[in-house]
Amino acid sequence: MASPYTLYVFHISYFSGKMQAYLRYKEIAHETIEPKWGGDLLNTIYPNTGLMKVPVVKTPAGEWLADSTPMIDWFEAKHPQGAVIPSDPLQVFFSRLLEDYADEWLWRPALHYRWSYATDAHAASRRFAETFMSTQPMPKAMTAATLRERQHRIYVAGDGVTEDTWAHVESVYLNTLDRLQAIFEKQPFLLGGKPSLADFGFFASMFRHFSLDPTPSLIMQERAPAVFEWVARLWNSRHSTNTGAWAEAGTLPSGWTPILRDIGEAYLPYLHANAVAWREGRKTFDFEVQGVQYKKLPVVQYRVWCRERLQEHLAAVPEASPAAVENILRDAGALEPLMRDGHIASNLHTADAPPLCRPRKVALGDKLSRYLIGTHWHAPKATLQAGQKKSS
Repeated sequence: MASPYTLYVFHISYFSGKMQAYLRYKEIAHETIEPKWGGDLLNTIYPNTGLMKVPVVKTPAGEWLADSTPMIDWFEAKHPQGAVIPSDPLQVFFSRLLEDYADEWLWRPALHYRWSYATDAHAASRRFAETFMSTQPMPKAMTAATLRERQHRIYVAGDGVTEDTWAHVESVYLNTLDRLQAIFEKQPFLLGGKPSLADFGFFASMFRHFSLDPTPSLIMQERAPAVFEWVARLWNSRHSTNTGAWAEAGTLPSGWTPILRDIGEAYLPYLHANAVAWREGRKTFDFEVQGVQYKKLPVVQYRVWCRERLQEHLAAVPEASPAAVENILRDAGALEPLMRDGHIASNLHTADAPPLCRPRKVALGDKLSRYLIGTHWHAPKATLQAGQKKSS
């Protein structure tokens, strides 16, 4: 047999938990490694992926993969047994929509709870200092304190969380718990009796952040115990022993309706506003949602690409199903914001094919820079392209 895949993770990482649960469910043989900041992350992962980030995968053939959503698509093609993407066109599209929403819209509350609350921030930063960043020359307490300041500055204050938006950010988590609790009181997984792509999307934040960080974990245990149970159930699930089935083809569980309305009311308008700001060459933008004004949100090129992919998935729905898909989107108020202003190019993957990464030579100066500052979560990969405007 070929040697197993190597999965590099950080054990309290948002997307690391998602990939671990997926590979466990699929029963794909793999070795799990938690790299050190100044070790494998800098010297192995960065030259092969261009990222100081995990999760990433090294294949038995020596290829390197990054980005959880394209990685799952890649693994589904290579290992079709125990598929997590339905065959029904309607369910395919909405599973992808929910996964994208869960990946990206729950990011802000997940990072807020971890770095805004002292107990959570101290626990996470100490975990960083003792493991992932244990090769840093500073005393562990100083490393943890420096990390807390950095994470709060970038992921909380730098992502629009203020006194004015604090309650709204937390409402995204609380409302999501309520939506999921109503579903998991009736069925074991989002689409029925076995996990789908949508489950793994929600698992990213619900496992390694919300169910483990002290403040949101207590909220989950008290407010949504069925969600807490689902986290453990998905982690323990294996396709070879799961005998459940998805909902009837051409249908969605009724419990998805409130989530789809959240997507139409908040997430898709955000993706549109972010894409317009990217097209205009801005670095930040203001955005009003559900009566709350966010100021100077960072423009995220990756989320322009997310919007492109959703539009592509909608266009790819087979001829027999578009009307049914569009009717559900329209009823949720999601069709218009998804298609508003048509296609806006992200220029994110013009020279590569995710999840495959292109190894590169790394100069000493570049390596030193990455050691000191890492790679920023929303730094643009492409410079301004034709059709984009320059703006301060």
